[in-house]
Amino acid sequence: MKLRFPTILRLLVFALLIVFLIRPEWFASVFRPLTENNAPAIYNQGSLLTLTLLHLRTVAIATAGATVVAIALAILVTRPIGAEFLPLSRSLVNIGQTFPPVAVLALAVPAVGFGEKPTLIALFLYGLLPIFENSLTGLTTLPPTVTDAARGVGMTGWQRLIKVELPLAMPIILAGIRLSVVINLATATIGSTVAAKTLGEVIIAGLQSNNLAFVLQGGLIVGILAVMIYDGMSAIEKFIAKRTGLVQQT
Repeated sequence: MKLRFPTILRLLVFALLIVFLIRPEWFASVFRPLTENNAPAIYNQGSLLTLTLLHLRTVAIATAGATVVAIALAILVTRPIGAEFLPLSRSLVNIGQTFPPVAVLALAVPAVGFGEKPTLIALFLYGLLPIFENSLTGLTTLPPTVTDAARGVGMTGWQRLIKVELPLAMPIILAGIRLSVVINLATATIGSTVAAKTLGEVIIAGLQSNNLAFVLQGGLIVGILAVMIYDGMSAIEKFIAKRTGLVQQT
């Protein structure tokens, strides 16, 4: 299989990111021009690799919770028994978009304390809407011929959901999850304001010490991770779409 130049470039950038996280001191000369008064060129108040892994863990946990709740709500409101709950469900998933994450953090800290928990709550609420709306779209725009055929062969409602509806809707659902992950990767940085261990620590440390090198390091890591995860999940969506016959094989 021949790799295209954009793919090679992405792999190179990802490899450089891994090397930077493991051996950041090797890149000190690159960031030194951004420092003043002999300030450290590489973030030295913790491990960049550890902060990156903790950042990803926080996003993964919040997104997993939002995915389960959002898909469950979408399934409920697309069944005859739950159709009347659609307006209420939309109102619930819009809460995260109505209240800024900073406001959610401020409200959550008195209830659950400082640390990762308020950040998880904020990211969970913020990630619900895109997953719910995409799941709803995927489950309500299925080809009628397919669902009619499933009924014709005697499938129960549960069997149609598991074997037909969810597999066919999965590419659209994954697009919502991808959007939620990318949004939360950036949003998670504010968790450091309430003592959560995220890459926001690096950015905040840079702002407090007027060290542009720290700010750039935190921002670059988050940005590259967002692009890599976006591309990776897009590839998975295309693969599943091909497997389900939603797009032509190339």
